[in-house]
Amino acid sequence: MKSISEKIIRPMKEADSSVGRINRKLIQNIFFIDIDRPTKMNGFTPFMFEEIARAFTEYENESNALCAIVYTSGDNFCAGMDLKEMKQLLENNDHSYIKNKKYIDPLGLNKPLRTKPLIAAVKGVTFTYGLELMLAADIVIADKNTTFAMLEVKRGLLMTGGATIRFVQRAGWSNAMKYLLTGIKFNSNEALKMNLIQEQHNNEDLFTRAIELASIICKASPNAIKEIIKNARIAQENEQKAIKDFDNVQNKLIKGEDFKEGLKSFIEKREPHFKK
Repeated sequence: MKSISEKIIRPMKEADSSVGRINRKLIQNIFFIDIDRPTKMNGFTPFMFEEIARAFTEYENESNALCAIVYTSGDNFCAGMDLKEMKQLLENNDHSYIKNKKYIDPLGLNKPLRTKPLIAAVKGVTFTYGLELMLAADIVIADKNTTFAMLEVKRGLLMTGGATIRFVQRAGWSNAMKYLLTGIKFNSNEALKMNLIQEQHNNEDLFTRAIELASIICKASPNAIKEIIKNARIAQENEQKAIKDFDNVQNKLIKGEDFKEGLKSFIEKREPHFKK
């Protein structure tokens, strides 16, 4: 893939900083999702919560999109929700901002769920909702200077985006509680040790690496990728069911065109070329 600038997805007109914006664009088979409220450290407003769900839904429904990258062309990934803008919804016990059943849930907690792969490229401040959004991705890469934190205990709130589940699963109980119960900050080295991120890079290489990984995914079998994500999710809740599904899923894939091409490429000792 030709070199792509981080800013190519962002419109010429600056976003209204009072509400923010989620930019998206399909380039070849990669769907780019850009969080765009840089002057407020990409703190999420009600509008942005709905827009990112719309963006995930557009990605899911776009047949030519085989992998997505969620990132920001600003200095920070996301400082969390903007409590000033979210105050009324929270006080009214209105949780529709993260439980909108019309769209794909970016956090992967409520149906409909995303079925295609997602890479998160994080940098700068990655707090609360930003960290939960990151944990909901399939692969996470981070700038070496990223700062992470879950600040809910300092605001009198519960993490409702999945961190109480995913942080514990990946880091272990005590490692997770060290940060969930204190709100203290940690760096990308700690995040890597706790399996919260998979790679760390210099800032100037982060976006390029995200595209590299997405491009590799786009060359793989789209049908196999969907089934892998689906089966791995089932295994998180019911390992035996995931195992039971192995044969049926494999038999279905073997009857498909992707397997025929995969087998042919193996015999011919070349890279496969799956229909997109």
